[in-house]
Amino acid sequence: MLSAAHWLFLSVVVIVIVTMAFRKDVVIPCALGLFLMGWLVKGSFTAAIQTVFTGMVAAGSEFIGIIIVISLIVAMSKALCDCGADYLMIQPATKLMVNADLAYWILGIVIMVLSWMIWPGPAVALIGAIVLPVAIKAGLPAIGAATVMTMFGYGCGLGFDWVIQGAPSISAKAAGLESAAAVTMAGIPLHLVMGLVATGTAYFMLKRDMKKDINKLHALHENNEMCKIEVRENISPFAHFIALFVPVAFVLNVVLMLKLDLKGGDATALVGGTALLIMCITAIGHHKLEALEIATDYVRQGFMFGIKVFAPVIVIAAFFFVGGEEMSKVILGPEGSGYMVDFARLISNSIPLSKFPVGLIVMGVGFLVGMDGSGFAPLPLTGAMAGSLGATIGADPAVLAAMGQITSVWTGGSVIVPWALIPVAAIVGVNPIEVARRCLIPVMAGYLATLILGVFLM
Repeated sequence: MLSAAHWLFLSVVVIVIVTMAFRKDVVIPCALGLFLMGWLVKGSFTAAIQTVFTGMVAAGSEFIGIIIVISLIVAMSKALCDCGADYLMIQPATKLMVNADLAYWILGIVIMVLSWMIWPGPAVALIGAIVLPVAIKAGLPAIGAATVMTMFGYGCGLGFDWVIQGAPSISAKAAGLESAAAVTMAGIPLHLVMGLVATGTAYFMLKRDMKKDINKLHALHENNEMCKIEVRENISPFAHFIALFVPVAFVLNVVLMLKLDLKGGDATALVGGTALLIMCITAIGHHKLEALEIATDYVRQGFMFGIKVFAPVIVIAAFFFVGGEEMSKVILGPEGSGYMVDFARLISNSIPLSKFPVGLIVMGVGFLVGMDGSGFAPLPLTGAMAGSLGATIGADPAVLAAMGQITSVWTGGSVIVPWALIPVAAIVGVNPIEVARRCLIPVMAGYLATLILGVFLM
């Protein structure tokens, strides 16, 4: 039987979704919702205030591992950039870009792989400085380059996130699954179809427009210093060593993950430890005695980035975690209930749900909530819905969570939301609205293909 707390929880969820639909942040609604839930369930004003903090601690405890590994990887990327190893690591790919077609796919693959390892933000900056000028010189229009960097970096890279496992970790926790690996493995065919359909459609649309009026596409490009080729000189032999050592180290990481069957937190720990050690080695080799102070700056910058990304997610997740049975009792105490689960059971008993409408609901919520421009903010909600709705209809919650993750990240993770596309647009020198317009149809085609495949995989 549904209680007043159930209806309060649902009301706050609706307010959060509507707020996001109007492109506003939802930290305040989630914080107030957590406070009101604590007050209603515990019956104490003081306990309600404590619930807000308790919820954030519980959410932070779930995400602390991934926050640390992301911060360490960013710190490592700062060290690589300072010594010039980043330039050396990317240079081989630039020699293969002899025409616009090769430039499209090589640029995309390079940024996707880098995004898996260091996340799209640092990867986009790195690509913009090194590979982008070569791609444009090979004949790829700047608007095409922006589309590639957006789709392969923030879509395929951040959407799949199989190395760092930030997005799968959030989805898995919210869905009540044991590890991020469950969402990652279940989502492989979905991410493959999403990526191929979206990037393939964008490629053919770009080729069509290039044949119609290539000058019009080039006219969309504003003069940008980032698109001029700059060759870094006086790179030390140590930087050459690091440029070779880093990819070898991460390939070894992947081998160890497969050989030792490392998943979830164990795999994340391996990546994080490797990143920190590489950062230390690079700092010592490049800065010598000054490394003691400079390494501290690298770590500080890395954690500033990590906290910046996850700070709002922790508050949002703290509220939506209340919808799960296990986390609800952690945050609200013994009086807590699985509010989202209870609503899912009510819906399943009242409406004849099947796999297609459930998949459509989860993906639709991910799309709508992702419209605020944050690819991670919807994941606690889509994950919770995947766990509850999947259980009620006998579908695989990992597949549903992966479907919600795809629409959440591809929508809000800087692919089709113009106000989230500013970093890529600024680096390339194009209008973010134009980039979003060119990405919209390919991404929607990818969503449809993902939904159809997901129904069969459930």
